[in-house]
Amino acid sequence: MATQSKARKDVYAIITEKIMEKLEQGTVPWRKPWADAGIPTNLVSKRPYRGINLMLLAMAGYEYNVFLTSKQLKDIGGSIKPDVKPHLVVYYNYSDKEQEPDEEDTEPKKRAILRYYTVFNIAQCENIPENLIPMFSRDIKPIVACEKVVEGMPHKPKLQHKEQRAYYDPLKDYVNMPKMQSFENSDAYYSTLFHELVHSTGHHSRVNRQGLIEMAEFGSDPYSLEELVAEIGSCYLQSHVGITDELEQSTAYIQGWLSALKNDRRFIFTASTAAQKAVDYILGVQSGEDGKE
Repeated sequence: MATQSKARKDVYAIITEKIMEKLEQGTVPWRKPWADAGIPTNLVSKRPYRGINLMLLAMAGYEYNVFLTSKQLKDIGGSIKPDVKPHLVVYYNYSDKEQEPDEEDTEPKKRAILRYYTVFNIAQCENIPENLIPMFSRDIKPIVACEKVVEGMPHKPKLQHKEQRAYYDPLKDYVNMPKMQSFENSDAYYSTLFHELVHSTGHHSRVNRQGLIEMAEFGSDPYSLEELVAEIGSCYLQSHVGITDELEQSTAYIQGWLSALKNDRRFIFTASTAAQKAVDYILGVQSGEDGKE
């Protein structure tokens, strides 16, 4: 009995701590943070989560509130990304052992024990079949000027929309993008696409940029440099077509850039020069020397 009671209190404590953490951050988790992302729903069963689970999953802050268990993910051929943490879903399990009736109710009742299992958001997963990924009705349309840049890039990599993450694969030379409707707006889609296309210019068949070829470790100066090249290059392209990017960079990237800037005062100049070279390649123009055209 003592063990069951301790386990039950542990689950309650875990949930309470999560709620308190959000409140301490100034977020009131029961004020429908899921309004834009949809009510938390299971990808496979299509059933929405209820009660406190609705609140727990919604306050995780994902773009889309769609979740599934590790078994469900395995059954559909998907996999969990490295170093991600699952989310709790709680439920009551009714024990065969009956609890003592109270003074107001003379009938004995089955004992309710709080249990939990874990789920993952689709953003934490890979290789989910495209036809299973829900699309939300956002009226996002292609931008003609941006499409001209993409289509006009010489010897461009293959562009596919098969996974819910944006990346460039330098070994297979392709860019993967989430579908346009997955983004908040068209500007966000193209700024992300431009970022990945700048990465792709580092391929040996294009400008042969060392930072991409070496496949540097995350957080290292070469990795931070390559990411900054892609970020600056994307900004140059956005300026070229007249769009803006209001997406915030992750703390990890920012810290990496700050560290590199402190260690090398030429870092930003190296990055901006490489970014300009990448943009010139994408736009099909000849690079000038020392900033002159």
